Amino acid sequence: MFEIFDHTADLGLRVRADSLSELFNEAARGLFAQLVSNPLDVVPSHQREFVLQATDHPYLLVDWLNALLYAFETDQLLFRKFDVQVSATRLEGNAWGEPVDEARHQLANEVKAVTYHGLSIESCSQGWQAELILDI
Repeated sequence: MFEIFDHTADLGLRVRADSLSELFNEAARGLFAQLVSNPLDVVPSHQREFVLQATDHPYLLVDWLNALLYAFETDQLLFRKFDVQVSATRLEGNAWGEPVDEARHQLANEVKAVTYHGLSIESCSQGWQAELILDI
């Protein structure tokens, strides 16, 4: 589950999931729900593999989302389906989507970057929760 919260001139993204890996998958879904108004219309026909390393989970989350944003900006890829596995300092997995089709995809917010401002990932009684800010 993800939700958007107000943040001055930016978008806040709060994500909850049962496991750490699912938290990263859900955060990716939250990001693309900001980029395209109709994310369920994105056809998961193209696969992209990702392998990332960082010093800790919060940095890994920002690196993951920025890697997805980079694929969107450079290759015009919208992703819908995600399957990543997260360890202490590494993310391995795949994202599926398709190139932007302006006839079918309704682009929404222009997300410039995923920031470190207000970044947190915490274990909680329901699993995991993260908060981060998207620079729009």
